[in-house]
Amino acid sequence: MDVLSVLGLVIVGIAILGGWLVGGASLDMLFAGPTIVILLGGIFGAAMIQSQISVFVYALKMMLWVIFPPRLGVQDNIKKIIKWSNIARKEGLLGLENIAESEEDLFARKGLQLLVDGNDPEVIQRVMQVEIDSKKQYNLEAARIVESMGRYSFIVGVIAAVIGLTQITGEIENSHVLAKGIETALVALAYGFGLAQFVFIPFAKKLNYLVAAQSQMQSMLLEGVLSIAEGENPRNIETKLQGFVP
Repeated sequence: MDVLSVLGLVIVGIAILGGWLVGGASLDMLFAGPTIVILLGGIFGAAMIQSQISVFVYALKMMLWVIFPPRLGVQDNIKKIIKWSNIARKEGLLGLENIAESEEDLFARKGLQLLVDGNDPEVIQRVMQVEIDSKKQYNLEAARIVESMGRYSFIVGVIAAVIGLTQITGEIENSHVLAKGIETALVALAYGFGLAQFVFIPFAKKLNYLVAAQSQMQSMLLEGVLSIAEGENPRNIETKLQGFVP
């Protein structure tokens, strides 16, 4: 779990709710059902229009990365690569066959299998680099959908506010209805801007960072596999891979 993300969300929630209540407003005003329906329907509907269903569903799943990010384990992977290197030097590349079959990381397993099959380093690099690039591109596309939800939040918030004000155009003389309509409009604007600035845009930025970190990790694994294929000394490999550590 990403403690910093959770803490940030909690602070935002406390700040907004606290400020709302201290200002004398009621929670009934904040949890306005029709406004929430308009906002969420508009935001997610617009995002669905711009994307394929598989990418849209994946984007929703990726949003969980902000709280539960994929485990990278840079140092653990470096130790694992050095272990592979030592085995390859003692037993040859075929000594990695059993390790390849039991490796849980699919990307690392593919690299090991390419090694065991005796492929040249150039072939290994081409095959694995294609996977790195395609996976990164797919993840970034999903992150862009989350970012677009932030842009739509602004627009849908304004639309919801206009709807709220439109409902009172014939009730100008009724102070109660007038106040209620203005209240609904302001809440809609607050939701639109709040979801954009505190949820979707920050989530998208965090996802972009995680996608880059994951791609960097795969590049490190690729470099390790290539070094083993070229028969480099395990100590030299470790020194090289430490350069990937931020």
